[in-house]
Order: sequence, then structure tokens, then C-alpha cells
Amino acid sequence: MITNHIKTVLLLGGLTGLLLFIGRAIGGQQGLLIGLILAGAMNFFSYWFSDKIVLFIYRAKEADKKQYASLYALIKEITKSAELPMPRVFIVTTPQANAFATGRNPKHAAVAVTTGILQLLNEKELKGVLAHEVGHIKNRDILISSVAAMLAGVISYIAMMARWGAIFGGLGGRDEQGRGINILELLVLSIIAPLMAMIIQFAISRSREYLADEAGARFCKDPEGLAIALEKIHSNVAHHPFQAVGTTEATAHLFIHNPFTAKGLVSLFSTHPPVEERVRRLRAMKR
Repeated sequence: MITNHIKTVLLLGGLTGLLLFIGRAIGGQQGLLIGLILAGAMNFFSYWFSDKIVLFIYRAKEADKKQYASLYALIKEITKSAELPMPRVFIVTTPQANAFATGRNPKHAAVAVTTGILQLLNEKELKGVLAHEVGHIKNRDILISSVAAMLAGVISYIAMMARWGAIFGGLGGRDEQGRGINILELLVLSIIAPLMAMIIQFAISRSREYLADEAGARFCKDPEGLAIALEKIHSNVAHHPFQAVGTTEATAHLFIHNPFTAKGLVSLFSTHPPVEERVRRLRAMKR
């Protein structure tokens, strides 16, 4: 777990360094400040209202305490082990087996599960999934992902300014010798920088998934239950993928498994680690 915490710190540091580098290279201090303010404001809003936004997107309904008494009992047992307050519990009606946690802090947290996952998993496996989501709450992953998104957003904003500046010749910084930046260099920088920022942001998300797996296994004291659940969920999502439309792609990192069909360079452009590796690590914990 310590290794993944260190990795997150290093990756966040990498995003910060990339932001400073591109800001210095382009030389637009005013644009850098404007981008920082805009991205900060957007992510501040997202951080405070993320639970309402994502629950609305997936039409989640608060779970009836009588109808889902066993679900509430499992979450209560896990949060007691994690020394956390009881989160609100929601149901998303879909055949896809999945779950996510949201909320700006443990006192304002919510855990949502799909009807598909309730039908697919037994109690032992479901407990592992719920423990994973409680792990996200315990680790304050919503805050960390918001910070990463803010930094990546600022980099993308500055890169966009650089592209327009290169096209119209109205933007360009100077190097240490006072020479103007070549337009071609500016264009290359404006394309590569946001790509690197996205890769780093996704790497942070993958690190947090490993941490939540480890925390969840400790809370429910059963790594095997979560390992089996992940294998079942992986197979189910392949048959029942969500249709990625608009802002829903931006919420993929919240789920225990990416709810959309992954294509292309999965190893780099994925919000989640490979299921095989997650399962391997969980079973190594058991040994």
C-alpha cells in the first residue's frame, strides 16, 4: 500500500511539474493564471457536487432500507470495521454488474450498486465489492481525483491557448536566452503536454484502484471474495457495456470496473488496472 501512496504523490508531482514546464515554455503567465482559476472553479464545483451529479447521470435511486436490508447490513459491518460513518446507499437499475462510491468526504459519502451486481454476486463476493468502495471513501479518492483533474485541466487549457497562439502567431514565450519559441515547437508542445497529462491522470486512477482493493480486502478480511467478484464483473461488463455518451466517460474512474468497452492502447489510456493483475495481487495477499 505504501508503494501505491508514493506512486500517487510522484504522479501528482509529475502533473505539477508538467504544468510549470508548459507555463514557462509558453510564457503566458496571465493565461496560466486564468486557466488555473477556471479549472480550479470547475473542479471546486465538481468536488462539492460530484455525488449529486454522478447519481443523477446514472438515475440512481436511494435504496429502500426494508427492501435492501441485507445490503445495508453488509455496508454497516464494513464501515464499522473501517471506522467510518454510514454512507447513503443507492441502486442503479441496469443489467451491468458494477458499483461506485462518491461524495466529497466520509461524512457526505454515497455507495451505489447496480441491480445487475446484486443478481450476479453472492454475499461473500458482494461484501468484497462494498469493502472496495468503502476503501475509496477511507482513502479520500474523490479529493485526489479532483486535484489530478484540475491540474490536467489547466494543462489542457494552456495547450489549447498555445495551439491557437501558434496558428495565429499571437502567443509565444521566450527561452532563457530571450529567444522566441519556434511555432512548430509550440504546436508540438501543445499536443504532447495534454496527452502526457491524461496518461498521468489515468495512472493516478489506477494506483487508487489498487489501494482500494487492498483496503477492501482488509476491511472484509477476505481477499478471495473480492478477487472472484472482479472476475465475474469483468465478464459481465463485456456483455453489458454502458454506451459512452458525453460526460459519462468522465465518470468511468468512479466504478469498480470500467463500465465502457475499452479500445486501443488500453494499458495507457485506461482508468483501471488489468483485472488479471488486480486478482493476482489480491490472491497474493491471501497467501
